[in-house]
Amino acid sequence: MFLPLNPTLAPALALLPDFALILLGSGLRRVLHLGDHFWSGLEKLIYFVLFPALLFNGLVKTRIDWAAAGPLLAVAMGAMATGIVLGYGAKFFRLTPMSFASQYQCAFRFNSYIGLAVAGKLYGVPGIAAMAIVVGVMVPPANMAAVWMLARHGDASVWRELARNPLIIATVAGVTANVAGFQPPEPLLQFLGRLGEAAIALGLLAVGAGLRTGNTKVGAGGTAAAIYLLAVKLVALPLATLGLIRWVGLTGVYADVALVFSALPTASSAYILAQRMGGDGARVAWLISVGTVLGMLSLPFWLAVR
Repeated sequence: MFLPLNPTLAPALALLPDFALILLGSGLRRVLHLGDHFWSGLEKLIYFVLFPALLFNGLVKTRIDWAAAGPLLAVAMGAMATGIVLGYGAKFFRLTPMSFASQYQCAFRFNSYIGLAVAGKLYGVPGIAAMAIVVGVMVPPANMAAVWMLARHGDASVWRELARNPLIIATVAGVTANVAGFQPPEPLLQFLGRLGEAAIALGLLAVGAGLRTGNTKVGAGGTAAAIYLLAVKLVALPLATLGLIRWVGLTGVYADVALVFSALPTASSAYILAQRMGGDGARVAWLISVGTVLGMLSLPFWLAVR
């Protein structure tokens, strides 16, 4: 039987396991001395196999009522658009082009694992279903914006990177299968589910293992850019979403899910994407970690003031 938790405590409790995994990853790298080769191989496994399986499995299993979810998706899209636009302001700090392109995604990408955990703690199955709809629709534009900026500032072709990005491919395939009513056989669903479960833990471990803030010299511009991006993600987006919620008239579970979505810390896959595309993975990992810590305070706050 589902017992609702106090909404000011549930988000903080939901964040604790994910933050602990990030800390564990950082500790494992230093204690076990596994080396860069091990962690590089793990990143490839997560990026090309585990995360795509997680996305496809979640989308193909969720029956989406597009008409009922329209206002919720409109608010979520408005929140993401706010981050995409305001995130560009980090370009005016003294960052290298690839460092800016890597950190830019931290203004609008979201940790869907935390979002689903918080929505489930607050509302049970209805909360998970609502958050799954938002995640399924918002993943493609978030990935496209992040890949486009990294490819644009690197040596890669933007469209080639978008066409072969495994996260985008998995999302498009999942939505297509969902709309077509395709139901994979149960053994395949269980197989994809096992891969998805591994993605959550290993992805956060990889984030922790990538932390190297002690040896990273970023200068005043880098520090200011980090503060700016954290403020955009954890303050500006929830504020904009509160206004959109009241304007559209969202209430109940949809209103809270929209607000939680806007206030989520950056996805761990942002670090993996930056690493795989030759970006500034260390700075992205730092932003994710700090954002997750701050999110333990900001998520309960925004839910309390709504």
